[in-house]
Amino acid sequence: MIFYLVLPLMSKLDEIFMQRALQLAGYGKSTVSPNPMVGCLIVYDDKIIGEGWHQKAGEPHAEVLAIQSVENPELLKSATAYVTLEPCAHYGKTPPCAELLVEKQLKKVVIGTVDPNPLVAGKGIKILKEAGIEVETEVLEKECLEINKAFFTFMQKKRPYIILKWAQTSDGFIARENFDSKWISNPLSRQLVHKWRTEIDAILIGKNTAHFDNPQLTARDWSGKNPIRLVMDHNLALADDLKIFDEEQKTILFHSQDQIIERKGVAAIKLSKEDFLKNMMNYLHNEKIQSVLVEGGAQTVQSFIDAGLWDEARIFTAPASFEKGIRAAELKYHQLVSQENIRDINQTDVLSIYQNMSLKP
Repeated sequence: MIFYLVLPLMSKLDEIFMQRALQLAGYGKSTVSPNPMVGCLIVYDDKIIGEGWHQKAGEPHAEVLAIQSVENPELLKSATAYVTLEPCAHYGKTPPCAELLVEKQLKKVVIGTVDPNPLVAGKGIKILKEAGIEVETEVLEKECLEINKAFFTFMQKKRPYIILKWAQTSDGFIARENFDSKWISNPLSRQLVHKWRTEIDAILIGKNTAHFDNPQLTARDWSGKNPIRLVMDHNLALADDLKIFDEEQKTILFHSQDQIIERKGVAAIKLSKEDFLKNMMNYLHNEKIQSVLVEGGAQTVQSFIDAGLWDEARIFTAPASFEKGIRAAELKYHQLVSQENIRDINQTDVLSIYQNMSLKP
C-alpha cells in the first residue's frame, strides 16, 4: 500500500496579505532601529479590518497598532493576524505582542519568519500555540528575511550589516592622483546616496577621505535622520576644524593612540591595531549600531573586503575616465544582485549591487 503525504499549499490570499504587511513594515525603515521593521494586518472574512506598522523604537509595535485600528473589536475572535516577524514574547519598552494576541483571542496568526532575537526565537509562537491559536509560519519568508537583513545580521553575526559604497570611473578610478574625486557620479546618484544615509545607523570613512574631501556625511539632499559618523584615524592626524567634527551629528573617532582626546561632540575610542576592524565591530555591536555604510576611501573599503567584513556593495560606475589616479577597491567572493541605470540630463551612471558570497562571519 502506498501512502501519499499531502502538504497544505500556501494560499494566494496569504501571500497577498503578507505582501501588504511587508509594505507597511517598510515605512519604518528610517525610524525603528535598533528594532526590526514589522508590519501587521488584521483580516476578517478575507477583508482587511486593521493595519499597523512599527513606527519608532520604543513606541507601540505593529500588532498593537493594527489591533487598535480595528473598529469592531468583537471581530478579533474570528480574525487572522498577518505579521512579518514573529510576535515578541518578552517585556521591553512595550509588553509582549504574543500575549496581546492571546488576550484578544485571535483565531489564527500567520507569520513571515521567526525572530532571531534570543529573547523571542520561537517563544512567541509557543505562547500562541499553547493558547489554542492556529499558527502558520514561513509565508513569504525570503522577503521577510530580506527586509530585516540588518537586524538578522546583527543578531546572528554579532556585528552590524556592512554596506560598501563608492563611485568609480569607467576605467576603475575613484579619484585623481591628488585625491580629487568631485564629482564622478551624477546629481541623482548623489541624491540616492543621501537617501541611503537616512536608512542606516552609521556612516564610516577613513583618514584620507576625511582630510582630502572634508565631507559632512549628513543627509542634506533627502528628508530624514542623519547617521552617526564613524572615522578611522589610527594616529590622530586629522585637524580639529573638519566638518565631521562640527557637532551637527555624533561622531565616533577610532584610533590606536594612548593620548586622551577631548573634542566636543566626539567619542574617541582607542582600539588595538591588532584586529582593529574586529574590535570596532564588537564596539558597534555593543552600541546597538546595526548597519554601517562604508563610504571610503579605497584603502578603508579594501580593508573591509580583505577581512571579509561586508555584506553588500553598491557601486556607481560613471562614463568618465581618468586614465590614472587612485584605483577603486576590488571585491572578492561576490555575486551581482542587481544593476540599473541612474539617468541624469547630462550623464547616465550604472548602479551595481553585489552580495558577499564568502563564508566569513
